[in-house]
Amino acid sequence: MTSELDLRDYIRDIPDFPKPGIMYRDITPLLADGPAFKVSIECMSEPFRDANVDVIVAAEARGFIFGAPLALELNCGFVPIRKPGKLPFDTREFKYELEYGTDTLEMHVDGVSAGQNVLVVDDLLATGGTVEACVKLLEGSGANVVGCAFLIHLLALGGAERIAPQEAFSLIQY
Repeated sequence: MTSELDLRDYIRDIPDFPKPGIMYRDITPLLADGPAFKVSIECMSEPFRDANVDVIVAAEARGFIFGAPLALELNCGFVPIRKPGKLPFDTREFKYELEYGTDTLEMHVDGVSAGQNVLVVDDLLATGGTVEACVKLLEGSGANVVGCAFLIHLLALGGAERIAPQEAFSLIQY
């Protein structure tokens, strides 16, 4: 799918947020514009149309914004991955290391079945820690991860290298 829209025009740069030296890439202008949001979903789905995706997973919260409409676009299911204590049924968890401590992600034990083709979706790929944890959680479930899709990829932060050999597809790179 090609588009006349330049999706970069819908990303607002906010310097020094949330702290000095950080350039925050704000997606809310894109979300507020129906045609731009629709194009982003169509374009993010394009490389995966023939991947036989059974389920899309996304980690809270901004991943949900892109994951659910992508699931509709690819005619597949959507499974949320959340922080501990947020899901009401039995869960499978994955603990992972952060720069200063650990974190945990969970999904329902019946969310993804062994052998299913799964696409991991998020709004932005930075260091790749959360996406790497999602992939490991899925692999522990016996799923086949067919790729990872993002609206934005911050190239200098090494996220693609961290999640390799998984494909890191993105629409906008900085």
